[in-house]
Amino acid sequence: MSQHTATPERQISLGATAVLTILVTAALTILSMMFGGFGSGSPATPQARALSLPIMIHLSTVVPALLLGPVVLLRRKGDSAHKLMGRLWVCLMLVTAITSAFIRLPGGGIAGTGFSFIHAFTVWTLVSVPLAVRAARQGRIAAHRGMMTGLYAGLVIAGAFTFLPGRLLGSMVFGAP
Repeated sequence: MSQHTATPERQISLGATAVLTILVTAALTILSMMFGGFGSGSPATPQARALSLPIMIHLSTVVPALLLGPVVLLRRKGDSAHKLMGRLWVCLMLVTAITSAFIRLPGGGIAGTGFSFIHAFTVWTLVSVPLAVRAARQGRIAAHRGMMTGLYAGLVIAGAFTFLPGRLLGSMVFGAP
């Protein structure tokens, strides 16, 4: 059997990972909507009203990805637990990146496009994740490790920029400017 042919075990594992990602995202998004948003206090606050569905889905996937990333990076590599957690992390990152494309400030951002410089991470993630997965499947483990470490570092850096004054999360955490 070819290295690139999906075995039934791999198909079940990938399917189960996708289903788990969808369930976690849905549960966290529903909880967010029920309680007025992530950390927003009263649903009557302007920040809570600003939490659109793409933002809630984005936060529902980015927070678990942020927490799971170090576990995957620091624990033993190559075993089934690493592969399962890695697949979950990849799914979370892809949903995070896709939803970020729908988080824009109309008329704002770069040249009025609504996109900010943080959106460069969206493109980087959508390109790097498949390349990193491919590298692992081809046995190019050093390349895989480097890309995944870079993706996690980018996630942390992009996340830090969301807390700047005037940005939604910055306003929610530190108060409106």
